[in-house]
Amino acid sequence: MTTFYDDIGGFETMRRIVATFYEGVAQDEVLRPLYPEEDLGPAEERFLLFLVQYWGGPSTYGETRGHPRLRMRHAPFAVTPEAKDHWLQHFREGLDSVDLTPEQDAQFWDYVTHAAQFMVNSLE
Repeated sequence: MTTFYDDIGGFETMRRIVATFYEGVAQDEVLRPLYPEEDLGPAEERFLLFLVQYWGGPSTYGETRGHPRLRMRHAPFAVTPEAKDHWLQHFREGLDSVDLTPEQDAQFWDYVTHAAQFMVNSLE
């Protein structure tokens, strides 16, 4: 049985999406302060492994980090509607950087837009 992860091109596709996303985050005046580490590499790696596992790839994220507990892990940071919009803009750029079918793109985009809205925890 193939997974969505397999269908879209596996690790290399996911890596390209996340790398493009973080290129945007690194330059974003709204999002960059939400990443306390000077080097975005560790955050990029965690996000990549999370997405890989979520979409049916290897479970390295769970083996190294445990349950995602996304809201809890993001609670220390003020995730505002503006931050959500910036996050989605960079994720859109990531999806646009790879060759997905319209159906695959829609499925991925639907997930991230719902997840981004779920992460909003502050209105200011």
